[in-house]
Amino acid sequence: MVAATLVAPSAALAAEQVVLSKGHVDAIDVHYEDGAFVLKVHDDTVSPSVTRDPADVIFHALPGSETAVPDVPSYAFLGAPGTPVWILPQIQDPDLLWPGWETLNLPTGTFAGGKIDLTLVGVEGPGRVSVFVNDAFGQAQVIFRGDDGLPDTTAVGDHVHAHANWAFSATGRYTLKFQATATLTDGTPVSSPVTDYTFVVGELTGPDPDPEVALDIYGLEDSYTPGQQVNLVALQTPETELDHYHWFSRCPGAADFAVVPGELTFEYSFTATEALDGCQYKAVLYDEDHNPVAEAPPVTLVVQDGGGPGDPAGSQSIIATVREADGALVLSVDPDDRTVQLPATTLSGAGDRLEAAGALRPVTVTDTRAAAPGWNASGQVSAFAAAGGASFGGKYLGWTPQVVQQASGQGVVAGPVAPSGFTSGNGIAGGAVLGSAPAGSGRGTARLGAELRLELPTETGAGTYTATLTLTAI
Repeated sequence: MVAATLVAPSAALAAEQVVLSKGHVDAIDVHYEDGAFVLKVHDDTVSPSVTRDPADVIFHALPGSETAVPDVPSYAFLGAPGTPVWILPQIQDPDLLWPGWETLNLPTGTFAGGKIDLTLVGVEGPGRVSVFVNDAFGQAQVIFRGDDGLPDTTAVGDHVHAHANWAFSATGRYTLKFQATATLTDGTPVSSPVTDYTFVVGELTGPDPDPEVALDIYGLEDSYTPGQQVNLVALQTPETELDHYHWFSRCPGAADFAVVPGELTFEYSFTATEALDGCQYKAVLYDEDHNPVAEAPPVTLVVQDGGGPGDPAGSQSIIATVREADGALVLSVDPDDRTVQLPATTLSGAGDRLEAAGALRPVTVTDTRAAAPGWNASGQVSAFAAAGGASFGGKYLGWTPQVVQQASGQGVVAGPVAPSGFTSGNGIAGGAVLGSAPAGSGRGTARLGAELRLELPTETGAGTYTATLTLTAI
């Protein structure tokens, strides 16, 4: 999962809110509690992920989300071609927020038809709001649209995780009002309160302060004997990308803490001596400008002279610090085997196109999350470019996904065939599923592959073209 940015907003926005600007988040996380739906936020931008109240979150569409409305008829609802629009995309962009929705926490067999209805009840803001998906042919399919009459409702399965494009026609602050409803299998209707979700498009007012991070020290034993190794580890909660530390010590008789020279990482190891008995140690985390972000409460070292029969002077202590976590979802490729060399194109039997076929290099997906929520692995290819400026669209590349290997008990399935967009459609340029695992059957390691097929117009210029395939797992 791509690393995310989590910052607290200025007081001008909200004193207790967090701003989510990058990374994966299930903005609408549907829960069923005490006979009613509750809408929450599943924040996957931090590790481990956390569940938040929507009132405590601002979803930030960064200025980099600005693009132009394409000159394609199915996108006309966004505005005139070429006009600006700010989009949080359906396919993950590591530089933007990636919001979706999920019903993975709902109990199965509870709702009639195994589905619920998710409704956009209202929109407040300076512009138009639309939520849509790109289909296999590159066309826009609108799910919610705020300017043509609300409410808008879409049916969602009771164990679904999905993403879409969130589009805004102007910068500023928006409130999107959502509600979940359904009918229980016994015929009883249930619903959530209408819940407000806040989006800010463009620049936030005020400076972005440092992340709110807690720092604690682990690894200290109850006591040590002289000559024994002391291993201290400073851990952040939540974990951030900051990695600049200083360690400080204060021994009995000293008025203040003094910096320990040369100790600039989250680990600090040294040898216990009698002179260090009663000394205190703390760590401080700093940002890029060397401003302190978090300070760990000090810990006190106890050194006792000698050792009993069970504690020989020549012994060593092995300390392992295991962070509390719920596992991770990791997609990887062999760094030494990540180039697909397609053969030179040949003319098709019908003489109407150039063709080449090959195989995707193996893609490994490992899921160690205890909750086993399931996952989807997908890919999106860029345009192909050659030296000298010649290029052709990524839509001409399609694939047939395959499950090469999976662990015992996994239920991994290959994604659907995404044909080349030579005749119609968008190939895998618009994003396509490589493989997925339903909830409860994704834990373990699976290897995925795909047969690739390139179909080009016969007038495509000769040359060697290169594209980038971006793979993600959620």
